[in-house]
Amino acid sequence: MAQQFDVVVIGAGPGGYVCAIRAAQLGLKAAVIERENLGGICLNWGCIPTKALLRSAEVFHLMGRAKDYGLKAGDLGFDLDAVVQRSRGVAKQLSGGVGHLLKKNKVTVVMGKASLTAPGKLSVTTDKGVDEITARHIVLATGARARELPGFEADGDLVWTYRHALVPKRMPKKLLVIGSGAIGIEFASFFNTLGADTTVVEVMDRVLPVEDAEISAFAKKQFVKQGMTIMENSTVKQLDRKGKTVTAHIETGGKTVTHDFDTVISAVGIVGNVEGLGLEALGVKLDRSHVVTDEYCRTGIDGLYAIGDLAGAPWLAHKASHEGVMVAELIAGKKVHPIKAANIPGCTYCQPQVASVGLTEAKAKEAGHEVKVGRFPFVGNGKAIALGEPEGMVKTVFDAKTGELLGAHMVGAEVTELIQGYVIGKTAELTEEDFMHTVFAHPTLSEMMHESVLDAYGKAIHF
Repeated sequence: MAQQFDVVVIGAGPGGYVCAIRAAQLGLKAAVIERENLGGICLNWGCIPTKALLRSAEVFHLMGRAKDYGLKAGDLGFDLDAVVQRSRGVAKQLSGGVGHLLKKNKVTVVMGKASLTAPGKLSVTTDKGVDEITARHIVLATGARARELPGFEADGDLVWTYRHALVPKRMPKKLLVIGSGAIGIEFASFFNTLGADTTVVEVMDRVLPVEDAEISAFAKKQFVKQGMTIMENSTVKQLDRKGKTVTAHIETGGKTVTHDFDTVISAVGIVGNVEGLGLEALGVKLDRSHVVTDEYCRTGIDGLYAIGDLAGAPWLAHKASHEGVMVAELIAGKKVHPIKAANIPGCTYCQPQVASVGLTEAKAKEAGHEVKVGRFPFVGNGKAIALGEPEGMVKTVFDAKTGELLGAHMVGAEVTELIQGYVIGKTAELTEEDFMHTVFAHPTLSEMMHESVLDAYGKAIHF
């Protein structure tokens, strides 16, 4: 006899396991089906282990600056295997934590590969056979994987995806990173800090192309200062693999040049994990490998929802988690509000860090807003100088007529922590006066957030 549940979630990533737990908290009989690792890509092969790697690189970088802080350090070095083992240990700890949370909340966990056989019906292939499951509501949370272009397929030796880069067999000497989005630029930052001769090729007109143009330009300046080669408006047309070398044919400035590398990391986007789920037979609509949903994550098929990376941009773990909670509460009959993309922050953990929320200055103007723009540099902040981190800036964009915060953009030390202040402000629909009247502690980096708002209205004190 088939197992019966109120809610079954396919995929135990940051969207799936959160959805299942919230459903259970609301009194629903919930199950989650996972084919690989609890915690999904984020905890095991994405957000968390990359941050562990980047932390090691950050400490290594600071060790090299010991003299700047009046300190002495001996011969600097690193053990790449040990760095990777620390990263894997962090991922393992958190994945185990997800298992504990699911058990604590009485969520049934089924390890296997699921396929929809009919509305409300699932077939799950496990290592013990095939299980039949029925559910009143099914939530698709299968995530996404790295996009692989023809001729650029990863082999784990010369050409890597993010998975290979997380557990490198060797330290690259001459590295090519294709794509300067968050994934590409984070790995470029990590390996460059550890000494790889790093080149980043970006097809758009600037690195970190989704960020505000000023922030991208500032970040690029820092990357180049750190020794990276940045090639914008450029395209890798071909990779020739021979022996231990990859020859990249790069179209740039109207001509094609060739460069040799020992390692290539391809970071050219993602595709949704839609295969083998039985979606076509049910009539689920897809758009370029992602499930089409409405603002409440409903697919148009009764009782079937899709959340997270599978449901399209922005491809962020925190977006997936909030969608999971929203869907669980919707199923339980609670009043819910759609998630506004403009209020979802984006963070990139390169060096320097980059963080943003809302519209860039250009996008705000394109949308017809008359804007007031404020800026404040890290070099004007006492805490930043004391930390030895004077390179960075905070930028805010306001609607000149209403005082609405349209967007906030940052580059510099710890901005991935600072951005949440502006996210709360946008969610609460605060105006410039609310920010101006808020008291920021001194000395903190957050004071720059205050000063940037003041600067937008010609009131900055320290710059």
